[in-house]
Amino acid sequence: MKIGLVDVDGHRFPNLALMKISAWHKNYGDTVEWAGSLEHYDVVYMAKVFTFTPDDIQSYQADEIVKGGTGYDLISKLPNEIESCYPDYNLYGIEDTAYGYLSRGCPRKCQFCIVAEKEGMRAHKVANLSQFWSGQKYIKLLDPNLLACPDWENLLGQLAGSGAWVDFTQGLDIRLMTDKKAAAINNVKYSMLHFAWDDPHDMVTYDKLIKYKDVWKGDFRRRRVYVLTNFNSSHSGDLFRVYALRELGYDPYIMIYDKIHAPKETRYLQRWVNNKRIFRTIKYFKDYDHTRG
Repeated sequence: MKIGLVDVDGHRFPNLALMKISAWHKNYGDTVEWAGSLEHYDVVYMAKVFTFTPDDIQSYQADEIVKGGTGYDLISKLPNEIESCYPDYNLYGIEDTAYGYLSRGCPRKCQFCIVAEKEGMRAHKVANLSQFWSGQKYIKLLDPNLLACPDWENLLGQLAGSGAWVDFTQGLDIRLMTDKKAAAINNVKYSMLHFAWDDPHDMVTYDKLIKYKDVWKGDFRRRRVYVLTNFNSSHSGDLFRVYALRELGYDPYIMIYDKIHAPKETRYLQRWVNNKRIFRTIKYFKDYDHTRG
């Protein structure tokens, strides 16, 4: 069979589903390539993660076209035999980084997040590290809420035992942090910790960030905190979190909900905070000249 793949979001971040689909078909001797409009394929797989990504309008010659990913719907899932495949990292030319999930699901059911609806409200183990890592120097962990998983200790132990540099890309739920969990995280050789402070009125998050601020290895550049804006928060509430995080020794990072309809002030705030050279030079937002950024 001849298989064509389409990464609708683009190639800035590798699509894990496509890498597993590629691996599965190659294991059966099929030819796999990025789909082109001039070729004919038995099957074309189109994957899209983000709902805001425009659909691919290119015409593909194929006996079957399969579309999947959260950008299309929250129902479609990979068959178990494909989901369990070791990813084909060669598809994206990836040599020294592994991507994958150890757990899925999240009990939070945040209104701005689709994880609970798609993956369930119970965080649960879905893989061991060896299912997507085989000695690579770096690991990009995609778990939505690892600390809510009953197997968190075992999974963090696997990450620590790898000796690889781990980036907890989707964030660790600071509200679930305990001394035991913090110690297990610090046993991991992490390149970046990500936390989130989505609501300026959420004092549980604020108190936990304070409690554990001196626990983490490395400086503030390895302790990033996502700050959700344009979702039930005011500009003053956004600034409060940014200033408080910087004071506590964390690195704030602005995330904008529904960015297309966000106020200009919020977009300027994102530009100031997320451009770290500007943020570390200009202490206060009021002094930031957005026309030059």
